[in-house]
Amino acid sequence: MLVSRAIALLALCATTLAVQSIVVKGSDLVNAVTGNRFQLLGVAYQPGGSSGYNPGSGIDPLSDGTVCLRDAALMQRLGVNAIRVYNVDPDLNHDMCASIFNAVGIYMLIDVNSPLAGESIDRGAPWTTYTSSYLNRTFAVVEAFKSYENTLLFFAGNEVINDPASGGVVPPYMRAVIRDLKNYVAKHSKRSIPVGYSAADVRTILIDTWNYLQCTLTGSSTDPSRADLFALNSYSWCGASSFTTSSYDVLVSDFSSTSVPVFFSEYGCNKPSPRVFTEVPVIYGPLMTPVLSGGMVYEYSEEPAEYGLVQINSNGSAQLLVDYDTLQKQFNTLNVTYLQGLTAQNVSATPPKCTSSLITTSGFSSNFTIPDVPAGAQTLIDNGISPAPSGKMVPVTASKVSQVVQQSNGDIMQNLAITILADDQSNNPNGASPTSSGASPSATKKKNGGETLKSSLSVLLGVASFAVVCTSFL
Repeated sequence: MLVSRAIALLALCATTLAVQSIVVKGSDLVNAVTGNRFQLLGVAYQPGGSSGYNPGSGIDPLSDGTVCLRDAALMQRLGVNAIRVYNVDPDLNHDMCASIFNAVGIYMLIDVNSPLAGESIDRGAPWTTYTSSYLNRTFAVVEAFKSYENTLLFFAGNEVINDPASGGVVPPYMRAVIRDLKNYVAKHSKRSIPVGYSAADVRTILIDTWNYLQCTLTGSSTDPSRADLFALNSYSWCGASSFTTSSYDVLVSDFSSTSVPVFFSEYGCNKPSPRVFTEVPVIYGPLMTPVLSGGMVYEYSEEPAEYGLVQINSNGSAQLLVDYDTLQKQFNTLNVTYLQGLTAQNVSATPPKCTSSLITTSGFSSNFTIPDVPAGAQTLIDNGISPAPSGKMVPVTASKVSQVVQQSNGDIMQNLAITILADDQSNNPNGASPTSSGASPSATKKKNGGETLKSSLSVLLGVASFAVVCTSFL
């Protein structure tokens, strides 16, 4: 009983300890504490879609704790360990949502751009939008999310290079944005947060885009204009496809020499529908895990494009869709304990030198002269933006979902709640059946009997000293 109360106290207070830092080492994402390779089992999370992003509304996907609690409970049950959020308003408070996702062991992948004018790079004329004002906004996103322990990375761009024409003009500017973001993070964040790029899976320019962004201008992997990671939005596996039919084999071959982590920033073709997600055991199987670091299913909420796992209604209620059930079944086939317990192997991958010989497509930029920082932007990098938004972890005291949530068969889910994780755990598939109302989450840390006893004693000994730290959050 004493141990249970101690654990409950720690779970309540230690919302900043639910996840461990993930760092980039060579071509692997690595748990900074264990040294194990980290695989993303994520979902894209943008309720309302990009068209629903409206800073004037006073809300964004991570501003309403009640909504995030509902969705975190369903994601924890599903077994995901990460979300990708495309459009955020840096001026809003994201403390509760970030803390809720952290408490259940879910990392956040944050895009710094938005679809609004002046808040992204124009692929047709990037020089017109690469401005101090644009960078001020991207730095504001960094400021808003840098202090959340579960912020895993920032995306400097999403499909800005999506055809040969944009490939001819955008690449130098994308490296410039990456450079500026990385320099800002280095100066103003207490920890290193990777900055990467999310590419369109347009095969004629995909490898050129990757090579352009992963190569080094300085001869060192620390080149600030070099992407820390490379992701792609890929929909080549449709229905009951295969490793070769989907051309996943080509991707593995093409990226086999990567010097940065590569993963799917979106996947999940929705033709035919409903989806069967037979790519899941392949993405996380022996054919792909040596090269790729998992991926993010597109997408959590049902939008007009019909990729959703969950239908969210205007009154806040929600209903699971058949795709949620199917994805959960596929996730439950994975041996995640083994998958997340592998020692990182590719930590010393060396980036290629930036030369025109890396580029194979006619018209794709082979100009590696990176634009100078726009007028006024270096002052922002050196001194920080002002006023700067800020975020901090806060205690998560509520766990039960207040909204009505239905299973895909229409039954109302009973006692739906989050389970706050302890011991620096991240969320994983838990073996729950699609028709169960809830289940205790699985986490990357697994203990045997002796370790459990040792952990229990450690908890008891640590409660008193930790309570002092806890008060700083209350």
